[in-house]
Amino acid sequence: MIPIALVALAFAALPALLYFRNVTLFRPPPAPTRSLEVSVLVPARNEEAGIAACVESVLANRNVELECIVLDDGSTDRTAEIVRAIAERDSRVRLAFAPPLPADWSGKQHACHELSKLASHPVLTFLDADVRLAPDALARMAVFREQSGAALVSGFPRQETGTLLEKLVIPLIHFLLLGFLPFSRMRKTVLPGLGAGCGQWFLTTRDAYVHVGGHAHPRVRDSFHDGLRLPRAYRECGLMTDLCDVTGLATCRMYRTAGQVWNGLAKNAREGLGAPRLILFSTALLLSGQVLPFVLLPFTAWAAPAAALALAPRLHAAVRFRQSWLGALLHPVGILALVGIQWYATVRTLVGRPVGWKGRDKPCMATNP
Repeated sequence: MIPIALVALAFAALPALLYFRNVTLFRPPPAPTRSLEVSVLVPARNEEAGIAACVESVLANRNVELECIVLDDGSTDRTAEIVRAIAERDSRVRLAFAPPLPADWSGKQHACHELSKLASHPVLTFLDADVRLAPDALARMAVFREQSGAALVSGFPRQETGTLLEKLVIPLIHFLLLGFLPFSRMRKTVLPGLGAGCGQWFLTTRDAYVHVGGHAHPRVRDSFHDGLRLPRAYRECGLMTDLCDVTGLATCRMYRTAGQVWNGLAKNAREGLGAPRLILFSTALLLSGQVLPFVLLPFTAWAAPAAALALAPRLHAAVRFRQSWLGALLHPVGILALVGIQWYATVRTLVGRPVGWKGRDKPCMATNP
């Protein structure tokens, strides 16, 4: 058992050490020093439950001259009606409607592309409809982009969780980001493989977006996961990307049921750790370092250091990023759920039935490998 426990210790130590190194580099955006012009672009498909709160949080922002354009993407609920009512009393809000979805695009990427053509300001920020911003969020994010020197920046909002599966799996976003992406190297090179972001909130300049092709880039337009694909497209064009901690500046409740959590993460997993070429490696990596130590605990005391190292980042994240303590304490269970989601996504992809989202499947004329 001791040799196996030592293997588990090594696999637990590597992400733990990188996590604690990265949290010193993963900082909130600085305070704004001047007023900026920002176009806030919100793709919305059946978002009647939260679109008003999103738009109102945008309008409450200070130190920015802003416009907020909401693109109704084929909604069958009251999304457009709600936005139209806000636009009638605040001229900064504009409602637009998405044209028919081309065969080789995914819905969100097409909506973002159409939104970019409607924007009038030099800074573009793409915001999911389930994100709520603090009053200084836009100005601070814009200043962060200027000071970082990156062409595209992304923020990770505080993730609100309600159901058990949310508490188990959603906080793993921060664990995977900080435990497996070397921030110091990311900021020194434009290697595409080091590109990452949060699709809930991107900010870029219009010039850089047009230069790259933005969401129309061949590797982005048919993707369900612009959190990975968009930063990597920028890096392929020689432009830097960066990340910041917006725990205190934005909140997001991505999903509200176990089914939404499972399918929502599954449609992203097939382009991330659940991709067929990565699934075996990612499964071995996660199970060896994050689950195996707890399996070995009843059999050998040598597993205790590995279990402690596996839990340490999650306990720290519960404080730093205001995450669920229950999810942190049940970390190995969350990892098992995540691996299950990844394999579900992989198998669905291999049999030609990839997971769709909001009634839309993977584009049938995909250009991505």
